[in-house]
Amino acid sequence: MKRADALEYHESGRPGKIAVIATKPLNNQRDLSLAYSPGVAEPCLAIQENPEDAYRYTAKGNLVAVVSNGTAVLGLGNIGALAGKPVMEGKANLFKQFADLDVFDLEVGSEDPDDVIRFCELLEPTVGGINLEDIRAPDCFYIEERLRQTLSIPVFHDDQHGTAIISGAALLNALDLVDKRIEDVRVVFSGAGAAAMATAEHYVRLGVQREQILMCDRQGVIHSGRADDMDRYKARFAVQTDRRTLAEALAGADVFVGLSVGGAVTSEMLLTMADKPIVFALANPVPEIMPDEVRAARPDAIIATGRSDYPNQVNNVLGFPFLFRGALDVRATEINEEMKMAATRALAALARESVPDSVAALYGLRSVHFGPEYLIPFPFDPRVLLWVAPAVAWAAVASGVSRQAVEPDEYREQLEERMGKARGVMRGIMNRAKGSPKRVVFPEGENPTIIRAAQIIRDEGIAFPILIGNPDTIREIATRSRISIAEIEVVDPATSGDRDRYAELLWEHRRRRGLNLAGARQRLANPIYFGAQMVSCGDADALVSGVSLHYPETLRPALEVIGAHPRVGIVSGVYMLVFEKHVVFCGDTTVNIDPTAEELAQIAASTSWLVRTLGLTPRVAMLSFSNFGSVRHAEPKKVARAVAILREREPGLEVDGEIQADIAMDAAALQSIYPFSNLTGPANVLIFPNLSAGNIAYKLLHKLGGATAIGPILVGMRRPVHVLQQGASVEEIVNMIAVAVVDAQHRSQLPDDAPVGA
Repeated sequence: MKRADALEYHESGRPGKIAVIATKPLNNQRDLSLAYSPGVAEPCLAIQENPEDAYRYTAKGNLVAVVSNGTAVLGLGNIGALAGKPVMEGKANLFKQFADLDVFDLEVGSEDPDDVIRFCELLEPTVGGINLEDIRAPDCFYIEERLRQTLSIPVFHDDQHGTAIISGAALLNALDLVDKRIEDVRVVFSGAGAAAMATAEHYVRLGVQREQILMCDRQGVIHSGRADDMDRYKARFAVQTDRRTLAEALAGADVFVGLSVGGAVTSEMLLTMADKPIVFALANPVPEIMPDEVRAARPDAIIATGRSDYPNQVNNVLGFPFLFRGALDVRATEINEEMKMAATRALAALARESVPDSVAALYGLRSVHFGPEYLIPFPFDPRVLLWVAPAVAWAAVASGVSRQAVEPDEYREQLEERMGKARGVMRGIMNRAKGSPKRVVFPEGENPTIIRAAQIIRDEGIAFPILIGNPDTIREIATRSRISIAEIEVVDPATSGDRDRYAELLWEHRRRRGLNLAGARQRLANPIYFGAQMVSCGDADALVSGVSLHYPETLRPALEVIGAHPRVGIVSGVYMLVFEKHVVFCGDTTVNIDPTAEELAQIAASTSWLVRTLGLTPRVAMLSFSNFGSVRHAEPKKVARAVAILREREPGLEVDGEIQADIAMDAAALQSIYPFSNLTGPANVLIFPNLSAGNIAYKLLHKLGGATAIGPILVGMRRPVHVLQQGASVEEIVNMIAVAVVDAQHRSQLPDDAPVGA
C-alpha cells in the first residue's frame, strides 16, 4: 500500500470517509414545519414526558459514538486525537457497512482518563452506545470500568474485547478438533496489553483455568515475584512459576496466543509445545511467527492469524458491529459478559454450519467445511449478522439488561431487510480475485489512469498487470505521476519477440476472411490487436481496455482475434449496477441492436452464467412494455418467445416475462397481481428487448439511481475481454479488473469446450 494511494483515497471527492445523510424529506414548507418549528416541539414534549420515546422519535437507537483520545492508535502509538481521526472514521464505516449502524466519531483532546470519562458521561443523551477505541492501557481499563458503573447505555472497548470474543470462538472449535478439554489446556500469551488481558479473562470464563495461563510482557513471564513492576490488571495473571522467558513458558503448552510483535516466536519454541498445538499468532501485519514456519515445524498445529491472506483470520469486524446491533435493538443498558459469551458461541456454532456456495464463492472457494482451515466464519459472510446480533440481543434480554424484547424470527427478517445483500458483493469479488491472481493485459498501457490502476492491483495482489506500450514513455509517465512500476511487466509490440508468432496465428485465424500475413503484422502494431492475441493464445488471461477509446475500437479487434465462444455464438455487454442494498445485471446494453428471440435467450443465458460466476443466484426478468400478453405487439411476442426458448434450454433457471420493469423489481406486486409468475423475488437480471432500451435504462439507473456501474462486461467471448467506459476512474478500473480476474479464474476450471455463458 503506497502512501500516495492512501492519501488520495482519503482526500478525493468529499474529504474523509463519512457523512451525515438526512432520513426525512425536506422539500417544501410543510416538511420544514414538521422537521423544525413548530412541528419538532411535539416529539420534544413526548420525550420529556417519557425519555424512552427518544428511541421512537430520534436516531439515538441506531447511533454509536466511537470515542478515542489517540493514545494508542493501531501500531502508531500515541499520535494524538486529531491524527487518529482517520482511524475512527474508518471504524464508523465498518459499523455502517456491516451492521447499518450510524456513528459519530469523537476525538477527545485530552490524555487524562477522567476527562474522557466525563466526556462520555455527557454524551449519554445523544447516542445509544459508546465504542471506546485506541486508548492506551491501563487507562482504557479504568475508563471502561467507570463508564459501565455510571452510564445506562452500552460501553465497549473493542481493543480489549473484540479479539477476545473472536479468538474465543476459534479456541472452542480448535479444541474440539484436537480433542482436548478446555479445563485441561495450558495457555501462553505473548503480550500483556489491553487485548491480551481481556482475551485471557474471556478464556477463563470459557473454562480455561486461570492458573494454567502464563502471560509474558517485555520483561518476560508475569509471575508472583514481580509485584513491584505490575499494575493491578497484570497482577491478576501473576502465577507462581520458575519459568521466566517466553521460550520456557511455551514448553509443554497446548495453546499460544500472540498479541505482541512480529517475530516474537521461533520454530524451535514451537517444537517444545504439546501434541497438536493451537497457535494463534495475531500480531498484525506481521504475526509472531508466519503460518508457513508453523506448518514446517509443527505439521500437527492448528493456526490462526490476524491476516486476510491466511485461513482463520481473527478479525474484530466479526464482533463489534453485531454486538452493538444486537445491544441497541433491545435497548440494552450495557454489554455484559453474557452478551460477549453469546457472541463467541454464536460465531463458533456458525462455523460448524454448512457454508453456502454463495459464501464460499465470495472467497473464490468451491466448498468450505468446518475443520483446521475453517475455525471461524469469514468476515464477509452475511450470515454473521443473522447469527451474532440475535444471540447478543437474546442474551441481553435473558440477563436482564434489556429494555425491549424482540421476537426471534421477526428480528432476523428485520436484519435481512436492513442490510440487503449488495454490500459484500464487490468485497467478495475482490477477495476471490486475490485468491488466485491472473495476468491481465492493458493495451492502453501509456494512459496514466491505467498505470495507476495497474500499480494498485499489483500491490493489492488482485492481478498481474501487463502494460502494452513504449517502455520509455510508460516509465516517464509513471515517474511524473510518482507511480512505481518496478514489478509490472511492460510489453512493446514494436520490439516484442512474439510479434511474428502472433502474426502467424492471427493470419491463420483470419486468412479466409481477407487478411494476408502482411496485414496481420500491420494490425499487431495496434496495442488492442496485440493484447487480444496475447489472450487468444494464452500468454495473458484477460484483456481490459477502453478508458481512452471509443467502444468499437476495443470490441472490434477483440471479436476479430478472439471471437465468440463456439458454443454460445453471440457476444453481449452486461452492466453490473451495485446499489446500496441490491445488485442488478443489465443486458444487453452495448452490442446487439435488435436481437432476435433466440439471441435474447442466449443473452439471458450468458448473463445468468456471469451472475453465477460471481457467486449470486440469477432471477431473470425479460423486459418489455407489456405484462404477460397485456399488449399485442411483435416486440412482446419476441420477448415471450425468448422466455420459452430459455426455459426449454435451462429448466432450472428462474426466468419470466414478458414483464414491465417496475413489476419485475417489486416482489409484492408481482405476487399479488401475477401470482403465477415463477420469480420468487425481485429480479436481479434485467434483459432488455433491444439496445436502445438497455443502453438508456442502465445509464439512467447509474446517474440518477446512484449505482456503482461496473462494465460493460462482455459475455459469450471465447476468452475474457472486458471494456471500460471512456474516462473511467481508477476505482472503476480496479473493480472491472477484479471481475475480469474472477471470470478468468472460473474459465480456467472448465474444459476447453465447455459452454461459457450457455
